[in-house]
Amino acid sequence: MSSTTIRPAFGKWPDYNRRLRDVVAALTDEQLAMQPSPERWPLWATVGHAACQRVFWLCDFAGEPGADTTPFTNAAYNCPGDDDLEQVLSADQLVEALDATFRIVESCLDRWTLDMLDEELRRPEWDASWVHSRGAVIQRVFAHDIWHSAELNEAFVIAGLPQIDLWD
Repeated sequence: MSSTTIRPAFGKWPDYNRRLRDVVAALTDEQLAMQPSPERWPLWATVGHAACQRVFWLCDFAGEPGADTTPFTNAAYNCPGDDDLEQVLSADQLVEALDATFRIVESCLDRWTLDMLDEELRRPEWDASWVHSRGAVIQRVFAHDIWHSAELNEAFVIAGLPQIDLWD
C-alpha cells in the first residue's frame, strides 16, 4: 500500500483558493450583489455555493469531519444559491467560508492516499445513484472550484473588476 498522499496531484489548489479568497475579500456588497444575467445567481451566492459544496461532497457524502467548523452545517439541504438566495453573505462571511471549508480540503489532501482513491463511497440512504469513488469526489470538488472561479472571472471581466489569476 502506498502512503503517498494526494497533495502533490493538487499542489496548486491552495494557491487557487487563496487567489479566490483575496479577490472576494476586496469586493463591495454592491459588487457581490451583481447578477451576471437574469438566470444566474448573484456573485455572493456563487462564491457561497462553491464553498458549501466542498462541505457537501467531502463531509456529507465522503464522511470527512469538519462540517461543524464551517457556516454550512447543513450543506446537504441549505447551500447558498442551490437552496438559499435570502441570506446574503458579505465579503467577510465569504472569506471565512472559503477559509473554513478549505481546511477540510487541506485535511483530505494530507490524509488521503493514492490507494484510497479507488475506494467506492455510497450513500444509499439518499438513493442508489449516490455511488462515487473517493478519487471522483476529490476531482469533482477541485473541478467545481475551478468551474466557479472561471464563472466569476467572466462576471469580473464584464464589470471591469480584478480577476482570479489561475495562471501565475
